[in-house]
Amino acid sequence: MTAIGGNSAGPGDAVVNVYINHEKKFAFVEMRTVEEASNAMALDGIIFEGVAVRVRRPTDYNPTLAAALGPGQPSPNLNLAAVGLASGAIGGAEGPDRVFVGGLPYYFTETQIKELLESFGTLHGFDLVKDRDTGNSKGYGFCVYQDPAVTDIACAALNGLKMGDKTLTVRRATASSGQSKTEQESILAQAQQHIAIQKMALQTSGMNTLGGGMSLFGETLAKVLCLTEAITADALADDEEYEEILEDMREECGKYGTLVNVVIPRPDQNGGETPGVGKVFLEYYDAVGCATAKNALSGRKFGGNTVNAFYYPEDKYFNKDYSA
Repeated sequence: MTAIGGNSAGPGDAVVNVYINHEKKFAFVEMRTVEEASNAMALDGIIFEGVAVRVRRPTDYNPTLAAALGPGQPSPNLNLAAVGLASGAIGGAEGPDRVFVGGLPYYFTETQIKELLESFGTLHGFDLVKDRDTGNSKGYGFCVYQDPAVTDIACAALNGLKMGDKTLTVRRATASSGQSKTEQESILAQAQQHIAIQKMALQTSGMNTLGGGMSLFGETLAKVLCLTEAITADALADDEEYEEILEDMREECGKYGTLVNVVIPRPDQNGGETPGVGKVFLEYYDAVGCATAKNALSGRKFGGNTVNAFYYPEDKYFNKDYSA
């Protein structure tokens, strides 16, 4: 209350009495003034010992009767960022789209954290909680996305992710998202591609050897994938077998994203050398689908061989140069 400027009655403790029920995990807190009780409502969702605390009025609270006693809403001038709460979350609102981001390495800068979070969408707000005396990061913060639809996608993708010697805890800051199980399953299904691309990119970016000027995403993502060890040159000679292979590739590889084209170079019937024979080139509509396919296909067994998948230079692909 002191940190956010909520002690409107002056110096001293705004809290005059507390009753805690440890068994059922709730408490009643009595404030010294009506105005300060209303200001305390702005602390809804504050993180205490890793848990988002829900702050509510008592069940018998009557806002109509209480209106005559003083303000029923928090002051709009409270400094909520001082305790890691996003601005605009006051007024006893649930704030369902506010995200808690914990387990951040202390040496991460705000710019680096934002770069990570904004890989899912534009941020409406971000607050990195810092020590008041030193100004150093406390290893956690809060963010709100401009598009609420990406909130669960970002949480699903980032929660549990290894960042150096830390493991991220990323979840909605409120206890309940207000979504049904079916809605949550739908969101997580949509998130699978994003999870794959983010985890894969982070794992290949040298996160465990962080240094000055580090880029969070060291691998350049692309839309064209090349598979090797997936097929043999002999299987491509027969027209009917070639068409079957082509169709199988479209069906299987189309599971990971929207395929624009599949190119499988065939041996020269005159015995000449054809670049790229034995390779499969997959052109995806976007980098997300391509990265998801790379993550899923690399290392799979096909005909007794282990498939290798790697990004192929787009300039060479579009120039029909399959020699690399």
